[in-house]
Amino acid sequence: ERLSERELQVFLRLARGETISRMAEGMALSVKTVSTYRARVMEKMKLESNSDLTYYALKNKLID
Repeated sequence: ERLSERELQVFLRLARGETISRMAEGMALSVKTVSTYRARVMEKMKLESNSDLTYYALKNKLID
């Protein structure tokens, strides 16, 4: 499945190591909302941890 624009933003920020609380503050969202986006990303991409996200992003040259 394709990620929505917001899911992609959350994915990339998580992959760079940003915390959910900092992300929520920076995106003007609640921590619960960001956590929901994270859960959707993990489910759609069939990943189990933030380190899996980071590995995927690095492997596919989505982050430096």
